[in-house]
Amino acid sequence: MKKTMAILLGLAVASTAFLGCKKKEDVGVTRGMDRRIVIGYSQIGAESEWRTANTRSVQAAAQDWNIELRFSDAQQRQENQLKAIRTFIRQGVDIIAFSPVVETGWETVLQEVKAAGIPVILVDRGIEQGRESDLFTVFIGSDFVEEGRRIAQWLVDHMATLGRGNQNPINIAELQGTVGSAPALDRYRGFREVIEKHPNYNIIRSQTGNFTRAAGKEVMEAFLRSDGNNIHVLYAHNDDMAIGAIQAIEADGRFKPGTDIIVISIDGVKGAFEAMMAGKLNASMECNPIIGNQIMETAVKILTNQEVPKWVVSEEELFDQSNAAEAFPNRQY
Repeated sequence: MKKTMAILLGLAVASTAFLGCKKKEDVGVTRGMDRRIVIGYSQIGAESEWRTANTRSVQAAAQDWNIELRFSDAQQRQENQLKAIRTFIRQGVDIIAFSPVVETGWETVLQEVKAAGIPVILVDRGIEQGRESDLFTVFIGSDFVEEGRRIAQWLVDHMATLGRGNQNPINIAELQGTVGSAPALDRYRGFREVIEKHPNYNIIRSQTGNFTRAAGKEVMEAFLRSDGNNIHVLYAHNDDMAIGAIQAIEADGRFKPGTDIIVISIDGVKGAFEAMMAGKLNASMECNPIIGNQIMETAVKILTNQEVPKWVVSEEELFDQSNAAEAFPNRQY
């Protein structure tokens, strides 16, 4: 009996010591805070590999920081995001974070958030009021205009190496992202800023593919039916549309993607790297979705009254067929 009691007492002491050594975040305290915080997060949807990776990053980071994440999938509908944000206001969350489906139509709801005293983190996409607006606290994401510029400059340089330079007409078909969305508007603008300096570059077709592979394939099929023999370049605002377009080109049978039609896009997802290694996609400008940790760290800084910049810019690279294979094993998305 005495031996049994001694064993039980020893187990109790060991258990107490173990609990005492546990990290604060394991017992209900967020890192850098004296309590667990709550973030209401409205995600656009799951329209692409990029968006899926972005969602996984946010969810994993919230768990790592021991932050309660109230997650809402808007299924690419602004009305769903407006509803979710108003629900977060009623719930009294500590922070509201969201990726706007489109740039317009946010002022009323964000004024409601502001009146409730809840900080707002914009993620990935901006709003029409601009990056300095007082309707939100901080923006975390990419410079979409610069992405458009960089992929356009890659195209200009690449065509020069092929000996096509400024002497030959270069006709471009463009697959735009969701109409009215920040990346679609900015990647459209940045791309044109570069190619307009070269009079022989002409965008002969431009239509939305809504950032999805299926729509990219469907629109490219239409482009090929009407202008197939005139298209030299396909520029897609994201990789999923580019991959759909590649499928359409291959199904058409007249042209070889990556050779007869140069294919360039933005995002840098694994599917794009596989297409580059297969010689079907020529280049992809990275748009980094792994920003969950930045979101959680920024939320804690805001709630502990630390200084945060208005715009936290993601670090990104451009990849093409020359370096895709080397970089592929280290891709997280």
